[in-house]
Amino acid sequence: MFTRTSIAVFAAIGLTSVISAAHGETVLNVASAGSQNMVDYVKTYLAPKFEATHPGVTINVIGTGPGDAGSQKIYEKLSAQKDSNQPTWDIDVAVVHQKMGGEMVKDDLLAKYRSQIDTGKLVSRDSAKNALGTNVNGYVMPMFHSQTAIAYNSDFVKHPPTSYNQLVTWTQQHPKAFGYNGIKNGMSGVSFVTGWIYAYGTNAKTLSSEPYNKANEANWKSAFAKLKAFNKNVTFTPGNAGTLDMLNRGEIFMGPVWVDMFYSWKAQGKIPPSMKLSLIAPGMPGQPMYYVIPKKAAHPELARQFIELATSPEVQAQGIVKRFNWYPGIDAKYVKSKLDKATWDRLFAEITPEDLSKYGKSFPIAQYFDDIKEGYERQVSN
Repeated sequence: MFTRTSIAVFAAIGLTSVISAAHGETVLNVASAGSQNMVDYVKTYLAPKFEATHPGVTINVIGTGPGDAGSQKIYEKLSAQKDSNQPTWDIDVAVVHQKMGGEMVKDDLLAKYRSQIDTGKLVSRDSAKNALGTNVNGYVMPMFHSQTAIAYNSDFVKHPPTSYNQLVTWTQQHPKAFGYNGIKNGMSGVSFVTGWIYAYGTNAKTLSSEPYNKANEANWKSAFAKLKAFNKNVTFTPGNAGTLDMLNRGEIFMGPVWVDMFYSWKAQGKIPPSMKLSLIAPGMPGQPMYYVIPKKAAHPELARQFIELATSPEVQAQGIVKRFNWYPGIDAKYVKSKLDKATWDRLFAEITPEDLSKYGKSFPIAQYFDDIKEGYERQVSN
């Protein structure tokens, strides 16, 4: 039978208490950081699917808010329950950002479960093993991957750059036709700058997966000087949406964007069909959202079954790719047969799974990330 889906929200100061189950019901508490569309996805898509095959189980969806702050609230809740020695914790499944997934593993808040679900073997990207320098192998399953790329107007750009080096040359030949939002008005610009450091400062592997070494910053001086010179030939945009707006109006012909946002705008007719994407070498960063299971979840077996459903090829295809234009958390090759050709081509014709595997990078670990933003302010903005 179908049972109702209950919704709770976090108060400004933290998690509200979970609601009590009716007699005989089992409540699986799923806490999701992220924007409201992610909470709605769990509530209206995943929960009914799971409840339909699990009579007597109710999914209680708890939204914690967007950004890292949403993940921080989940961390604080679990940490408090650990510190108070509670025998079971009242979150069974959580959706958290990559950075917080690593923090939770380091603080012994999560169960190691990926090898216990059938879909665990369908994951191929390094982000399932490494969360900004922390080994999370076995503790996380990617819900989806967001990714940044370079959008360009193919009516005017017939041969788009395939690397940062080629992009520099292109902007010299086409001043002000490339636009990005710096590092203060949206993460697409931050991603572009991070990719620049990967290209001209220190490689992505070192900055995203190896221990912090302040000495690496010495390699960035020339990279920032090169970026300051590059910026003289670009147009600054007012934000993630602002870059797409300026592309749509023809004020710029190229700029970094979030892939899911790009395809959503394209589907809505807010940017023309001539807009295309390229993921340039040596790569640009994106990030996953993780499904995790708290170490003392009240219903660990049901939690594993829920995540197994959520990361199955069919659900990843229809729920993640088709609904949101996100890249799947599992390897795309397992999703292809579950999608119609038009949907597959929309997301993978321009940036292939092979491109993602080669050029899809993680953001750097927190200390390096802070150093990059500080260095930009000090050496590029001034």
